[in-house]
Amino acid sequence: MANASDRLIVGLDLPSVAEAERAVRELDGLVGFYKIGYRLVFAGGLEFARDLAGEGKRVFLDMKLLDIDNTVAEGVESAARLGVSMLTLHAYPKAMRAAVAAAAGSGLTLLGVTVLTSMDEADLHEAGYSGTPAQLVARRAAQAREAGMGGIVCSAAEAATVRAIVGPDMAIVTPGIRPAGAERGDQKRVMTPADALRAGASHLVVARPIVAAPDRRAAAAAILSEMETA
Repeated sequence: MANASDRLIVGLDLPSVAEAERAVRELDGLVGFYKIGYRLVFAGGLEFARDLAGEGKRVFLDMKLLDIDNTVAEGVESAARLGVSMLTLHAYPKAMRAAVAAAAGSGLTLLGVTVLTSMDEADLHEAGYSGTPAQLVARRAAQAREAGMGGIVCSAAEAATVRAIVGPDMAIVTPGIRPAGAERGDQKRVMTPADALRAGASHLVVARPIVAAPDRRAAAAAILSEMETA
């Protein structure tokens, strides 16, 4: 499962570093790529991210940065010093250009967040956007490519369209992955692991179906097995 394990990112959406450490121990040898987002960051997760990177694990720091150019650039520089592999920012052109310049030479892969997988067309209209999620994703994917970003975060439902826009080399990271029969939770645009890979995703982010499972290792192994079928 070496190929699949390189492409599976387990979301450590847990309330404490101690819980996250336990999950990593349970998945040791099976998974080597982890997402750390707001919940864990605000519970001491940045030092934990540094420690994981120092142990040879890959870390996807999901901070979804958006601010004035200088602040975004400084945030990217600090993240690069942590040794993490991936960092997200919202896919606004000015922010992406500032981030790319700040990350130059660091090896950090910058990912542009297009449209959150918890949002549908009604949510976009409420927020003041016209058009469909797919249309906005396509526009932001093109802007990310032009800015020199390393990849895109989008729903697997848009992965095929995004792959056609960004070409073969950029990463396409897809959250909202749910094994067949799993609960959707608050996700509205979801897909199974195998279907997401077939659609063009390079990496899959899976959190609750693994970290909330009674047997995390078995849940991860089942998802990796499903990924192998793709």
